[in-house]
Amino acid sequence: MIKKIKRKNRSTILAYLGLILISLICAGPFLWMLSTSFKTGQNIYSLEFFTAHPTLNNYLGVFKFLSVPRYIWNTLVITLSSIAIDVVFSALCAYPLACMEFKGKKIIMGILISTMIIPAAAGMIINYLIISNVHLLNSLVGVILPGSVKVFSIILLRQSYLGVPKELIEAARIDGAKETRIWRQIMVPGIMPSVSTVVIFDFISRWNEFLWPVIVLQDPKKYPLATALSYLNGSFNYKFGYIAAGTVISIVPIVLVFLLCQKNYIEAISGAVKG
Repeated sequence: MIKKIKRKNRSTILAYLGLILISLICAGPFLWMLSTSFKTGQNIYSLEFFTAHPTLNNYLGVFKFLSVPRYIWNTLVITLSSIAIDVVFSALCAYPLACMEFKGKKIIMGILISTMIIPAAAGMIINYLIISNVHLLNSLVGVILPGSVKVFSIILLRQSYLGVPKELIEAARIDGAKETRIWRQIMVPGIMPSVSTVVIFDFISRWNEFLWPVIVLQDPKKYPLATALSYLNGSFNYKFGYIAAGTVISIVPIVLVFLLCQKNYIEAISGAVKG
């Protein structure tokens, strides 16, 4: 009995050591970049994670060279609008695909899944032509609308709807509840963990979006933060501290969103594994 406990403790310790090592390997580049953002001079290119004389000069330089608040505002408008559109329309589209029976249901699902095979670059050409024809070039709306509703979100929320007991839906229908009320009061609260997952994925993809805003926007003042940071690469390629500081600034909101949604996100992942 004692030997079994010792073996179990050893395996647990080894497992934790392995996880710590993997975490350090994954987080290493970010930690080095974070450390670099507080360095100046020749110390920037050293591999040490901690500096004896940290400074905020790189961050002050970024705020002096770029209108960071304006670019953050543009990014927030694009990101939050895209998330709202994706969550609402994906939840609406997924509900009948999961909880209703109608002709062509399987065909619609097949078409949705097949669209995921199309390369993103090919979709950009079509999106650009549409945005150009409706005169939305050089506007934030033109950046927001294409790709706001994602097939991945529809499929994810559909699977979550399938996990809600059908008895609840049938009982609500017997009581005379309309489909809109069933969707709003029963189904949506039951899929909140998956909604949090959609929010996290959308936030990361939209916040870090670079190429599409460059294609649509001609006015640099309308750029999101990720696109505006390219100015640091072009004008300050010899000041890597500025680039590191700008990158850290752009990463902080993503970390905050994940911390706020991590509980529901973990619940969604755990539910998917159990299912």
